Amino acid sequence: MAKQPTSERIFEAARSLFDLEGEKGLSMRRIAAAVGITPMAIYKHFSDKDALLNALMLDGFAAWEGRVAQIDSPDLVTWLEALAGAFLDFSICEPHRYEAAFVLNASQARRYPEDFAGDRSPVMREVYRRIAEASAGKPLADGASTAEFGLALAGLCQGLVTMNRAGRFSSEEEFRTSYTRAVEHCIKSYITEMR
Repeated sequence: MAKQPTSERIFEAARSLFDLEGEKGLSMRRIAAAVGITPMAIYKHFSDKDALLNALMLDGFAAWEGRVAQIDSPDLVTWLEALAGAFLDFSICEPHRYEAAFVLNASQARRYPEDFAGDRSPVMREVYRRIAEASAGKPLADGASTAEFGLALAGLCQGLVTMNRAGRFSSEEEFRTSYTRAVEHCIKSYITEMR
């Protein structure tokens, strides 16, 4: 059996430490010790700690995008509600992948609006495509752009998840109920003129 490449071993060690302790647990010394190499040897594979953070972020996005790819509904509202539900489940079921994708301070993180308009976000690209397809030229409410809608929905979902992660809801049931109702209201308030 072939030995796993060192770069993969480094990444796996970084991900394990990140899963245990978050970003504060990522030290080059600890990663190197877990792999059985010197800290300086890491730099042969990752130029700096930021390169590792970017790799973790991309790994988180790959997990998120995999979940989105499983959503299958021709109806725009149903698909958007399922997207928001997948985001909620991702944050709860894979909290470290969620954190890597959406919270980690990585230098290559996607920035609004350039990276969303520039097609760097496969999920937002799909949101925009589905809205364009469903709208058939009809405007979103108040003439909002698809980018404005995407930002509002993403911000709402991420904000509520952040509140839940910080213990700001009295129960998991209250969080899920509040999240679902807020998402439904947001989606319907933007697309009513399209229907």
